Amino acid sequence: MAALFYRVCGRWCSSRCLGAGINVETRTRSPGRLLRAPAGLLSSSGRPRTLHGGAEHTEAAGPLEVDLRRLEGEDDGIVEVQMCRLKARNALGHVFVSQMMELVCSLAHEPSARVVVFRSLVPGVFCAGADLKERAVMSNAEADLFVHGLRSLMTHIALLPMPTIAAMDGVAWSWPWPVISAWSACSAQMGLIETTRGLLPGAGGSQRLPRAVGVTLAKELIFTGKRVGGQTALEMGLVNRAVGQNQAGDAAYREALSLAREILPQAPVAVRMAKEAINRGVEVDMSSAMAIERMCYARVIPTRDRQEGMAAFMEKRAPRYTGE
Repeated sequence: MAALFYRVCGRWCSSRCLGAGINVETRTRSPGRLLRAPAGLLSSSGRPRTLHGGAEHTEAAGPLEVDLRRLEGEDDGIVEVQMCRLKARNALGHVFVSQMMELVCSLAHEPSARVVVFRSLVPGVFCAGADLKERAVMSNAEADLFVHGLRSLMTHIALLPMPTIAAMDGVAWSWPWPVISAWSACSAQMGLIETTRGLLPGAGGSQRLPRAVGVTLAKELIFTGKRVGGQTALEMGLVNRAVGQNQAGDAAYREALSLAREILPQAPVAVRMAKEAINRGVEVDMSSAMAIERMCYARVIPTRDRQEGMAAFMEKRAPRYTGE
């Protein structure tokens, strides 16, 4: 089966966590910035949650459905967001979405995180889509509020300043794929299947997919709820890299980690500014895009990393970037 990388795409806006809501805090020993989660993203118990910048947890000690792992040694700077809602196959429920929002908001303010890899610890599944059991007992107003919170989550993922990679070693339903910079997928199918459930993509998929693959193809995929495999997605231009699956079933993760390791040695500020320039530039006319590029370039000029890059070139050695 094929494994894939999603092509770069994403909509830009301010990277601050938006909306009023309850305080959130993560289960970690290191202090950090206090953030707020949107009101639609409550834990199933409704208890307050707090965040400091590592793996998170509710005060009620509820189930951990999304965790954080920082790699060490030569991989220092790579951070994994691990989705682990085993019984519900990573379905997008209240607790899952709330915990994911907490981690994403934490990472947005963590300069030491150079690349973020999203992966599932549930065999054969990246994301099962909406939690229809939870959705079935919501009132119309509750459903609207929850989907608004889910849309906000996807926007925050898209706005992470560093490159993001998703390792899809299983099926991915109803996930607005272009919010991630790159996708790696194996032995799996993907699709925005909401119309088969009487819905439409409500987490941004109806707007992000056309910007990634074109209006005509996006309409076909959404109107039919079509599920596509790796090779078909590659032929459609929906993804930009394909590799084969391995016996361990983690080829997508290994490929994602390989890409993260290629990005890791590069100048962190330059990479972040390149992402911002691309994401903002594709949303405007060429003249405005050039102004955005100039603004981003100006933020790189005074950095120590730029001086290090020039010095390394002159001295014929590998640069040692610090992100300053």
